[in-house]
Amino acid sequence: MVRSRVEVFELIRRDHEQQGLSVRALAKRYGVHRRAVRQALEDAVPPPRKTPVRRAPKLDRVKATIDGWLREDLDAPRKQRHTAQRVWQRLVDEQGMVELSYSTVRDYVARRRPQVALERDDLLAERAFVPQQHQPGQDAEVDFADLWVRLDGEPTRWFLFTLRLSCSGKAVHRVFPSQGQEAFLEGHQDAFEVLGGVPAGQVRYDNLKSAVSRVLFGRNRTESQRWIAFRSHYGIEAFYCIPGQQGAHEKGGVEGEVGRFRRQHLVPVPEVSSLAELNERVAAADLADDARHVEHRVRTVGQDFQLERGLLRPLPAERFQTSLELRPLVDRYARITVRQARYSVPARLIGRRVRVLLGASDLQVSDGRLEVARHARSSRKFTDTLVLDHYLEILACKPGALPGSTALAQARATGAFTPTHEAFWALCRQRLGDTDGTRMLVEALLLHRHLPHADVVAGLAAATGVGAASADVVAVEARRHHQQRRTSGQLPAALDRPAPAASPHQPPPVASLTQRRLASLPQDTRPVPRVDAYDQLLTNPHTTPRRSS
Repeated sequence: MVRSRVEVFELIRRDHEQQGLSVRALAKRYGVHRRAVRQALEDAVPPPRKTPVRRAPKLDRVKATIDGWLREDLDAPRKQRHTAQRVWQRLVDEQGMVELSYSTVRDYVARRRPQVALERDDLLAERAFVPQQHQPGQDAEVDFADLWVRLDGEPTRWFLFTLRLSCSGKAVHRVFPSQGQEAFLEGHQDAFEVLGGVPAGQVRYDNLKSAVSRVLFGRNRTESQRWIAFRSHYGIEAFYCIPGQQGAHEKGGVEGEVGRFRRQHLVPVPEVSSLAELNERVAAADLADDARHVEHRVRTVGQDFQLERGLLRPLPAERFQTSLELRPLVDRYARITVRQARYSVPARLIGRRVRVLLGASDLQVSDGRLEVARHARSSRKFTDTLVLDHYLEILACKPGALPGSTALAQARATGAFTPTHEAFWALCRQRLGDTDGTRMLVEALLLHRHLPHADVVAGLAAATGVGAASADVVAVEARRHHQQRRTSGQLPAALDRPAPAASPHQPPPVASLTQRRLASLPQDTRPVPRVDAYDQLLTNPHTTPRRSS
């Protein structure tokens, strides 16, 4: 049985104390040197073994030269520094060290390079870190990061906005199609509303173009005017990190949070049909992360955040207008161009300038005070987002343009132009011909502006079922179906005004108080009053009194 050195020392000390054996006898009994016996009698803990200093006489002559090259690399471009292979090659070519092996140089360079780097004070300060303690409700960090998703099966690059409270580690994430200023501001606004307040201390940023228009000397920055107004509205104190990789450690909390969140919740690559669907997943992941523990902390993130929530600065009474106002010109195709993407508007606005409120995820188009269109913001450049309803006035005059129109193709892809529409169109063309049949379809499509989509589809199905190629029949059946839904309670009588088909994202219209009062009154079954008795009082217009001579 092999005994450890400590066990041997213990036996030597015991035999010497109990049996009084000499140093020579103990050394002979346990097969150790007399020096080891004396060490055991002096101390129960064996002395540490000395690491032998291995001599490398060939390498010793060039160590100073190698160290000098490594020091020069500290100021050289990152991709033009010495490798171990290059160091060995220079030693052979310039010093004639043919007998020096590559493995010896490689091991020395690998061991010596980090030591040389730490010998400089500026690099020591860059690579070393000091633990920090953050007060509750004070500091936060913000960052944008790339994110790839599959949008309807096609790889698409979006951007993940992250705001993280430094004390509790509570983070809010949102996905946007761009890193534009409207996304930057809207991400802040959403995060503050989720947190229920604004950090009272500093919020750390890198030099995003959404906030900083110019980097000056030191930490001085020229900020954009809208960002200054946003900071003033919410009382944000911005702290800008050093540009480049040297300043990444100054907001290391959010840098690590972005990587953790992507690995934890966005792997594998998410497959979604819309941006709203992905943001719903992200919001659910944020709630689930409240139960996680930051390293070495007893309480969860959610528990620490509950303690921190009351120390945040309260939100202002009014929301800041984060959308960017633009004034694009409507071209002859009834389109406007916003951020190199085109969107349709009603054809009557061709040649005029309209008011656009560009948000991070959608855009609202207005003519004066009247909203005329609302589109989901396109995440790709040079694309067309068209609504068929915007072109109906043109198609009534040019029916031959409908079959090959881009608006019709997109309406089919989104399901707005259903197989019921196709069947009615085919019936109209069979009965009336291509031109008149298409005009009849356009008249039927105009009903979408006044009736809900489901009611118009029901009217189209009823007209097709009886073989009636008439928009009037569609209108009658659609209104009858609409009235039936009101009577059965499927559609509230006071809120049954349909939204225009041209803007599927438009919020429901506001019902007037008069409609609500009339809807609550019982139905009046009295007959319509007759005015026959009053007709007797009327003077015959053809009879004129004769004047007396």
